[in-house]
Amino acid sequence: MMGRVEGKTAIVTGAGTGIGRACAMRLAEEGAKVTVAEFNGDSGQAATEALGGDTIFVQHDVREATSWLDLMAAVTARHGRPDILVNNAGILATEDNQSLAQTEIEQWRAVQAVNVEGVFLGCKYGVEAMSMGGREKGGLGGGAIVNMSSLAAMIGSAHLVAYGASKGAVRQMTKSVAIDCARKGLGIRCNSVHPGMIVTDMGDQVLRLGGGDAEKRFASRMRLIPMGEPGQAVDVANCVLFLASDEARHVTGTELIVDGGIAAI
Repeated sequence: MMGRVEGKTAIVTGAGTGIGRACAMRLAEEGAKVTVAEFNGDSGQAATEALGGDTIFVQHDVREATSWLDLMAAVTARHGRPDILVNNAGILATEDNQSLAQTEIEQWRAVQAVNVEGVFLGCKYGVEAMSMGGREKGGLGGGAIVNMSSLAAMIGSAHLVAYGASKGAVRQMTKSVAIDCARKGLGIRCNSVHPGMIVTDMGDQVLRLGGGDAEKRFASRMRLIPMGEPGQAVDVANCVLFLASDEARHVTGTELIVDGGIAAI
């Protein structure tokens, strides 16, 4: 039985751990040739070995245009034109708190550089690479870009000023890229995924922001989730897989929330 993304070339940034690794795993399980694009060499290599098969690892800094050019060249040389790009790499904070008063401009800029500029560069060079030999040149063309945003883009949080703003930017950028690609007839779709409380290292970091008792904060957060439990990385990865697959061929510029029902309240 053919996989849902059988034979497609996929790139996942920040694929060394957490949601990114789960996305890379699900894409590989469904037949994609995956590139693990990861800043941390150790976690990137470990994820690549775990996935096995045709998976390759490219050490990558999403903040640098030259790194994106090198990544696309490496992927194209090994697997051909990319079909799927998951812009997952992101950081939460560089300090213990991200309230307005405690967020310095250096921290703000560090978060935006990875979470916003990194996604911008990914979309820019991803569309360029997907368009090579694409529809405007008589080829099949097309592709899918999935940008990792957050529930923090939909619901404000006093202790996530820089992070929430960055994910709100990703949400809106996704729509702009989707419309641009659609009107140019590139066959490239662009959507965003918005995880809520997910069991990952970053999820734990959120609970520790602002100090206080992390266990009590966890319990209070659980009471906010109508489904009564946090999500797992694979829950997000399954949504990314859908948006990356041809099953979502008529879906672009939209946002898929994975939060156990919080945003519906």
